[in-house]
Amino acid sequence: MFSDNKKGREQGNMTDFSRNQNKVSEGTKIVGDIISEGGFRIEGTIEGTFKTIGKVVVGSSGFIKGTLECSDADFEGKFSGTLVVSNTLSLKPTAHIEGEVTVGKLAVEPGANFNASCSMKGNVKSLSKPSEQKTAQQAQSGQPERPVSQGQGKSA
Repeated sequence: MFSDNKKGREQGNMTDFSRNQNKVSEGTKIVGDIISEGGFRIEGTIEGTFKTIGKVVVGSSGFIKGTLECSDADFEGKFSGTLVVSNTLSLKPTAHIEGEVTVGKLAVEPGANFNASCSMKGNVKSLSKPSEQKTAQQAQSGQPERPVSQGQGKSA
């Protein structure tokens, strides 16, 4: 009837900060460095270095100037500086982005203003045929291409 359920208590003490949502309201200006494990909704202005493992949503009145590092980002507002998004950067029609951008994936809706140097990181898929890929892999490894022979072997 009364069991000592340690699993329930241990899980209750662990907090998942990635589910937390922070909000910077319109009319608010923050100058400085922000480091967080939760997501953000930005309607105000942030100037400085902003790092989070969560998702950042910048509303139409939002503006970030400086450096932003996050997992995912949706922009309706403005950004100027260095932007590093490890997963997906999504730009809505009212977005205005300037600076240097590094992303995993990029989605730009018509009307968005994207004046940035952009580099995409992640797995790059080869466009060559599978047989060409094998030859290229062998060339990179320094091993000569060996023909496959089919024969009958005899063991003594």
